[in-house]
Amino acid sequence: QVQFVESGGGLVQPGGSLRLSCAASGSITSIFHMAWYRQAPGKQRDLVAAITNSGDTNYVDSVKGRFTISRDNAEKTMSLQMNRLKPEDTAVYYCNTLNPQTWGQGTQVTVSS
Repeated sequence: QVQFVESGGGLVQPGGSLRLSCAASGSITSIFHMAWYRQAPGKQRDLVAAITNSGDTNYVDSVKGRFTISRDNAEKTMSLQMNRLKPEDTAVYYCNTLNPQTWGQGTQVTVSS
């Protein structure tokens, strides 16, 4: 069972950028879909972006064109490049598969003036 540790979150101004990182405890080569989720206070955890083993990506409409998901199977890592950030992007961000068994601590992203 692979576990994930998120990092890279922080406080950023609207319009700014942030790059989140995800480190896996084991190989992710056999995991077809990797994904980023986020959860804002008082709201459910939602899927934000996903990437297949071949590099095919999908994004929720609200982040399309602003966020870029990537993975490096050799390094057992995944990233989420976030540009032109908006206050509504404020949330705790998590990385996982599309069938999560456990959740890590996530990393807090706060977009505020």
